[in-house]
Amino acid sequence: MSSTDLIKRFVAAADGHVDELIEVRRDLHRHPELSWQEHRTTALVAERLTAAGIAVTLLPGSGLYADLGHGTGPVIALRADLDALPVIDRTGGPWASTVDGVTHACGHDLHTSALLGVGLALADLGDDLPGRVRLIFQPAEEIMPGGALMSIEAGALESVEQIYMLHCDPSLDVGRVGLREGPLTGAADSLDIELHGKGGHTSRPHLTEDLTFALGKIITDLPAVLSRRLDPRAGVSVVWGMLQAGKAMNVIPSHGRVAGT
Repeated sequence: MSSTDLIKRFVAAADGHVDELIEVRRDLHRHPELSWQEHRTTALVAERLTAAGIAVTLLPGSGLYADLGHGTGPVIALRADLDALPVIDRTGGPWASTVDGVTHACGHDLHTSALLGVGLALADLGDDLPGRVRLIFQPAEEIMPGGALMSIEAGALESVEQIYMLHCDPSLDVGRVGLREGPLTGAADSLDIELHGKGGHTSRPHLTEDLTFALGKIITDLPAVLSRRLDPRAGVSVVWGMLQAGKAMNVIPSHGRVAGT
């Protein structure tokens, strides 16, 4: 079978699963799970892949990988992420999150559904699949260190020669795929800073160590320092996502925290 005919068969097989995959995506959006808690999501994907005759290997805790094809050639891996974010769902749609304070705000419900669809379509090719493919459903992508390290330690990349993944992008119209040479998204690490010192009343800041003011300096000055310490072409940035300090407007706290990536 020519590659053109194989692609046509794959596309036709994928089209045959569209209605099911839409429902899967909406189900996942209704039932989001935080990092390392993706047990329902893992079970849903594993059950459907197993029903399609695909060999599934569960990862420790949550997540899985699945193998298709045969032979001794290289394994091509396709990867998606499973976890949601601690964010309130404000969509208001019929598939809105039913879990208070948790939602798929980063599109991992779509990623999971898409990779499941690829697996089902590849399984429909049967013995005509020319090679071996591994589907990796990674847990805990949204935290650091995340589930990628655990997945690797559990053998998800054994014998894998190449790995591909994608990320949905609301800036692109439906049906379009964005590509570029070089890095497409940034690699991230976490930054967490805690300050402790003498607190007190805001009417007498000179008798305190004023951690709120110090946190403000860190928030503004630390990113600015990067421009004098690193080559501007390096593409490095510090962005804060969390600031915690005090509970009263007239009390300078004795503890404060700022965190970001």
